[in-house]
Amino acid sequence: QVHLVESGGGLVQAGGSLRLSCISPTFSSYAAGWFRQAPGKEREFVAAISRSGANTLYQDSVKGRFTSSRDNAKNTVYLQMNSLKLEDTAVYFCAAGAVGGAETWDYDYWGQGTQVTVSS
Repeated sequence: QVHLVESGGGLVQAGGSLRLSCISPTFSSYAAGWFRQAPGKEREFVAAISRSGANTLYQDSVKGRFTSSRDNAKNTVYLQMNSLKLEDTAVYFCAAGAVGGAETWDYDYWGQGTQVTVSS
């Protein structure tokens, strides 16, 4: 079992920034993904990063604003979120899988989620 722990969520004004972190003791062995789920909506893909960090993938609505990175020496994956919008409000989840992708079924392990709230 792979245990993932997210942190870094919080309340921020529109236009502001937050950096989410996700740590797991064996994260360097997995591709990673970020998903989010707003109230009453399905969980949606946000970003993915390959095991080496060389390749990334983003949902169109966050391209140019969000950046995923990782530090395998620290077994940590990051999601830097800039220019936040009201519609970015959601619970954000990190996930780990053998081959990262944009679908929830690409991942085998999930964190508990961290709340991001963007206010006007």
